[in-house]
Amino acid sequence: MNAIKQHINQVFFIVLSLIFMIGCDDNTASLQLSGDTWLKSLKIDDFQGIIDNSNKTVVIEVPVSYNTEAMKITAMEISEGAEASMKVGDVVNFSFPQTIKVTNGDAFLEYTVTVKHEEAKISSFKLNGSYEGIIDEENHSILVRVPTSVNITSLIPTIETTNNATVSPASGQAVDFTAPVTFTVTYNSASSQYVVTVEKSDSPLAVYVGLATSVNELNPEEKEAAQWLLDNIPNSEYLSFDDVLADRVDLSGCKVMWWHLHIDGGIDTEDKFDAAITQSAKLSVSKMRDFYQNGGSLLLTRFATFYAAKLGVTNDGKIPNNCWGGIETSSETTEGPWSFLVTEGQENHPLYSGVTTASASGKYEVYTCDAGYKITNSTAQWHIGTDWGDYPDLNTWTTNHGATSLGNGGDGAVVVWEYPSSTTSGRVLCIGSGCYDWYADGVDVSRDQYHGNVATLTKNAIEYLMDQSKN
Repeated sequence: MNAIKQHINQVFFIVLSLIFMIGCDDNTASLQLSGDTWLKSLKIDDFQGIIDNSNKTVVIEVPVSYNTEAMKITAMEISEGAEASMKVGDVVNFSFPQTIKVTNGDAFLEYTVTVKHEEAKISSFKLNGSYEGIIDEENHSILVRVPTSVNITSLIPTIETTNNATVSPASGQAVDFTAPVTFTVTYNSASSQYVVTVEKSDSPLAVYVGLATSVNELNPEEKEAAQWLLDNIPNSEYLSFDDVLADRVDLSGCKVMWWHLHIDGGIDTEDKFDAAITQSAKLSVSKMRDFYQNGGSLLLTRFATFYAAKLGVTNDGKIPNNCWGGIETSSETTEGPWSFLVTEGQENHPLYSGVTTASASGKYEVYTCDAGYKITNSTAQWHIGTDWGDYPDLNTWTTNHGATSLGNGGDGAVVVWEYPSSTTSGRVLCIGSGCYDWYADGVDVSRDQYHGNVATLTKNAIEYLMDQSKN
């Protein structure tokens, strides 16, 4: 009996020891909770730090031109009996965040110390509470689009700035925006000026819509496509989905909206698509659907082809079932020309005017790049075949999905397709071929004998959709 009791006591002692050891390893022990590992005060080069004990951070502001590469700890106060990984007199490079660890016995806390230069920036700019400005921080300019009916001689800006900065003209003060207006932002040693331009916008004929606030903020693939539209299609504009959602531009006369979506590494499910796009793009579905149902046409390319299901233009609500893509900076270098096939019977479709050539097999192919081109092969296509399950043959895909194949890969996958218009709606054309590529990292595409076909295809698509538009 005594042996059993002794065994039980040993087990009980082991359990207590384990609990004690786990508690000691956790830096949320009683020492921390009683405040014995706090960093209470910190000065660096005599600049006072703002300590946030909840998030274990310290922020110190210095003048705009101050050198932060060799700063001295000039004062520090920590909990009694504790030790810190830095001490008064230490010279540290604070051009990037540093960590100070405060230890007391087995407990410790780590504080992230950030030294930042004073700044004076505009972070948000709205006119009359409705028209949001597009801030170009690099050029210190702000563009605000308003409908042509708005009187711009007396608009009231609502301005948000970085902490404690002041701005002139002041937020809430009526301003005449007949000509560009300069707003000056100041905070201690920091000062900056933003030129605000208000643009009255008549309805464009064609629009490139994207996730970024401006063309310059798009990724290289999308930026190349968007800039081509602005340079080559008369009366075209770039709009963000924020612009669409806020009705910043009158689209009553717009005939075509184009979205070319590139995601490094590709996406292959609707959930990943939803995660990759902005909240504005999700909320804009109803406005884009209204545009389509009221006679406007859409060009959806690469992973933007997923959006057709969101708009309700498909019969079965499905997205392309065979998708992938590479990364722009480590893209594949082609060893020969790349092309896709024109679907039999679609050789005379307006999309292919001036771009098709007969291959040795007698099939029509569209060449989009030559050997030496760097391509992500970003693909959003429809696999056709009994081995896949969705669509055993092309006729089933056409009937069930509700689209017409215009182009296919060598294995029969549908890579270019369109959804028909109705008596009131426009038409939707989709290009999901990995051959359809605008940007080659580090490659001079002007020397590629086939790459011009990408622009020609797009121009044909936009002109065709304009003809099909009922706006």
